[in-house]
Amino acid sequence: MFFGGKGGVGKTTIANATALKLSAHASTLVVSTDPAHNVGHLWNMQVGDTPTTVRPGVDVLELDPARATNEHLKQAGDTMRRMMPEHLHKEVNKHLNLAKHSPGTHEAALLERIAILLEEYGESYDHIIFDTAPSGHTARLMALPELMSAWTDGLLERRAKSEKFSELVRGMSPTGKDTTVTTAIDPVDRRNQELRSILLKRRHRFERLRAVLNDATACTFNIVLTAERLPVLETDEFHAELTANGVHVGALIVNRRSPADQGEFLASRRHYEDEALADLHRRLPDLPVVQIPLRAHDVGSPQALEDIATYL
Repeated sequence: MFFGGKGGVGKTTIANATALKLSAHASTLVVSTDPAHNVGHLWNMQVGDTPTTVRPGVDVLELDPARATNEHLKQAGDTMRRMMPEHLHKEVNKHLNLAKHSPGTHEAALLERIAILLEEYGESYDHIIFDTAPSGHTARLMALPELMSAWTDGLLERRAKSEKFSELVRGMSPTGKDTTVTTAIDPVDRRNQELRSILLKRRHRFERLRAVLNDATACTFNIVLTAERLPVLETDEFHAELTANGVHVGALIVNRRSPADQGEFLASRRHYEDEALADLHRRLPDLPVVQIPLRAHDVGSPQALEDIATYL
């Protein structure tokens, strides 16, 4: 399950309240992908990059984007240095330093970390809940598996053409197609096969992630919003981006609904919210809408999560 939406609408609170609700009959891992983590603050516990149990049936984890990027680039650097002559290692380091700050590197590293998490913990929990960054960042993330698979396919095709050309030049027969890895004796062939093996592993990883994201029986995306004009407009656009990428949107969760019977000010506010929700229903008439009332107390505590969970 993914929870996403405009910044500041309560995604972290709703995601963790959902985990608490599920914990009565299922084990759940909550993964925060938002660089501005709040999960540890919510549970009043120190949370890191490995699962931490906060309640029976509820484990939480905060992905460290900087660490994910560094590990991603270190793995790439180790491979490049192993396959290139030593006098080019400085150029490899220079390239990686530039890549660290290049557009897309952070998203690619985070996406691969998510894919690895599903491989590592997919069988260990009944549910994995992703508490995501604000909607623009998450929309790009949801589109990446398709792009990364296509990009890797392009590299494999170029790799195959390069190998065939090298084999013709050396008068050798092919050592295998781009979907197999065979045993080679020649150092160049061994290097080519290792590159192909790495690319195939990455392609399979992204294909598995894409298959999960596009399977409505395995994955659902819940959009969290408040009953205001701008969040409604952004929700409509966000929904269109998600569905265009094959992601199933399961529900709209309207957080912090004002009461109608607590004075003139809040009644006026409620009327304004009703108009915003009427627009939401016109734009997305087929989606279920869950409404969470505005609470009189702070919602940043485990006790508050239990209260909110009753509405889910």
